[in-house]
Amino acid sequence: MASLRVLGRTFHRAAGSFARPAAAAFSSSAQFKVCINGGAGGIGQPLTMLMAMNETVKEVSVQDVTMAAVPPSGVAADLGHLEFPSKVVGYATDPSVPAVEQLEACLTGCNLVLIPAGMPRKPGMTRDDLFNVNAGIAKGVVEACAKFCPDAVVGLIVNPVNSIVPAMAELYKKKGLDPLKIVGVTTLDIVRANKFVAEITGKSPKDIEVPVIGGHAGVTIMPVFSQDPISATISADKIPALDKRTQDGGTEVVEAKAGKGSATLSMAYSGARFGNKVLAGLAGTPTDECAYVASSVTELPYFSSKVTFGKTGVEKIHDIGTLNSYEQGRLKEAMDQLKTEIDKGLDYAKSNC
Repeated sequence: MASLRVLGRTFHRAAGSFARPAAAAFSSSAQFKVCINGGAGGIGQPLTMLMAMNETVKEVSVQDVTMAAVPPSGVAADLGHLEFPSKVVGYATDPSVPAVEQLEACLTGCNLVLIPAGMPRKPGMTRDDLFNVNAGIAKGVVEACAKFCPDAVVGLIVNPVNSIVPAMAELYKKKGLDPLKIVGVTTLDIVRANKFVAEITGKSPKDIEVPVIGGHAGVTIMPVFSQDPISATISADKIPALDKRTQDGGTEVVEAKAGKGSATLSMAYSGARFGNKVLAGLAGTPTDECAYVASSVTELPYFSSKVTFGKTGVEKIHDIGTLNSYEQGRLKEAMDQLKTEIDKGLDYAKSNC
């Protein structure tokens, strides 16, 4: 008999099918409510499924617009048949009506809100090109979170993360809320770095954890290969190409999909990895992950580095640690670009929040 472990849960396979796990093993642990904003989209559907499979989740809100290709209620009905304790509920909203007027039932009681909503990146587009449209979408949802679930961790996947997170965190500040509830999800950069290192070294990606600091676009994505024992064994002459591939991972997928999509499945996996770590922390097990937050570890007001999630969300922001000479040069490059992108978000906040 073979087995498959999916996000912390083991399925036993016999005669080509998965045996149904015993319900008693997980029913008593369900305690959290999670919302996926944009939950009927290319990232949203698999992300919603993966979060519904977390044994500590009692309810998942699937929210999307009324003109979504798949109605949120349909996604909810589909996922509602999974043999997990989570209840899945769909919410369709009219984009011509302010989100705050429509999301009370969807968001009330939420512990974690994940936001992959927004326009996807298309060939030739930079994350900057997306900013004006996606900032407006994020603002509507974040304002609703501020009203209906102000203590929830809000994980922003909507691009460009480097600019949108500062804008939304400043919105929370102006409302007297904790800006560290607004977290940029940069986990996909870590996942890619781990996989690319595994391909080079022949090791399992499960044994690799490359910290990725800075931001979540282009040169601001800075994998710190020297801080992982396995990636630190890679010869120095191979690091620049590995670094560049990690930075350009999104473009690699966009080009491979020939204009018909961006990174959806790998982003959904990464969003669920992030979400599961947040929920583990909320449940009382402090858990580390790199994330993009309001920070003082550098002179920039926002930066991605390792953080510890605990019972209140982000409880500790770690220093970036020791860097080798190559990484020190990359840090300057990353910060120079990141400052420009942070300033765009701060300017938006001044005008719109």
